[in-house]
Amino acid sequence: MTEESFDKRQLIAYRIEQAQDTLEDAHLLFEGEGSLRSVLNRAYYAMFYSTVALLVTIGKGSSKHSGVIALFDLHFVKSGEFPITASKSIHKAFDLRQIGDYRELIQLQKQQVEEVLQSANQFVEDVEEYLKRS
Repeated sequence: MTEESFDKRQLIAYRIEQAQDTLEDAHLLFEGEGSLRSVLNRAYYAMFYSTVALLVTIGKGSSKHSGVIALFDLHFVKSGEFPITASKSIHKAFDLRQIGDYRELIQLQKQQVEEVLQSANQFVEDVEEYLKRS
């Protein structure tokens, strides 16, 4: 085993841990009736960190969130490794997070945030299963 592969495995594990912790935070906020904006932010970041873990496996990355998502679509959705629904989920979470974090006078709806949270659960679980298989 090379030092590079060891570092890669460590980075993947770190990113998955970030995803799990962030997803747990989203649930705690949601169940504790925290702000919907914060729940959405944490749910999106759980998906984002999972995606970054995937990209480490192929030696890819981006300094922009949109770049990370584009690489996920190109290398994991287009190839059939992940379904189009995974792409739609992360795109929706990204778009809503952008609205929630940067637009003014926006009221997020509890139902739409709950849907993103459920999608984040599935997304993180699917990434973890994929990583176990590969």
